[in-house]
Amino acid sequence: MTQEILEKIKKDLLERQTQLEKELADFTEEDDQGENHRVAQMPDYGSESDENAQEVEQYTTDLAADKVLEKTLDDIKGALKSIEDGTYGKCKYCGNDIEEKRLLIRPFSSSCVSCKTKLQNAN
Repeated sequence: MTQEILEKIKKDLLERQTQLEKELADFTEEDDQGENHRVAQMPDYGSESDENAQEVEQYTTDLAADKVLEKTLDDIKGALKSIEDGTYGKCKYCGNDIEEKRLLIRPFSSSCVSCKTKLQNAN
């Protein structure tokens, strides 16, 4: 992988990180469990029963979104760390290079297509 492509990927990862952090800030708050840990907040639409039902529905949706966004954010931070460490682009399962095309599409990938396919077929 060329330095130019690696810089392009790093820039993309940093932009995605910023975007995800903004999205999470819209419906979560910092938690006291540790650095950068956020938790979805219960919305407050009012005290009527239909408003309470909407609050529960929105909170459930926010919890699911929080989980997905936090996982993606962790993956992005891991990819950025591996760029800094000089280990970016290596499959965490087999140690082979992850295909450049895959990294350009999903820059926080931690496995090659072959290993990912094996894992998905095993489940």
